[in-house]
Amino acid sequence: MSQPRRFDHIALGRRGEELVARWYLQRGCTVVARNWRCAAGELDIVVRCAETLVFCEVKARSSERFGSPFEAVDHRRRQRLRNAAGQFLASSGQRARQIRFDVAAVVGTRVEVIHGAF
Repeated sequence: MSQPRRFDHIALGRRGEELVARWYLQRGCTVVARNWRCAAGELDIVVRCAETLVFCEVKARSSERFGSPFEAVDHRRRQRLRNAAGQFLASSGQRARQIRFDVAAVVGTRVEVIHGAF
């Protein structure tokens, strides 16, 4: 019984990441990396928007019955994302005038992005 729920959860996350990647593409950004992993953790989506390199954490939910997806990005998660972004910058050769951390919430097909969330 737990196996189908696990697969549903993974599929929901992938679908959310796909919707967010499209959201950025529609706004003229370029996807640099998806699901980039390192010792510090995983970066869901890295995009370049003009001179800014954006690290976006995606949280997808089927509904807001158990709270907003934004609530899942706590202090500990933010620190892991900062560390992973540092490792990405050190190893990828990507350069940017600015970096930004966004958080995207996907509920159903609705995408909401907080620019500069932390």
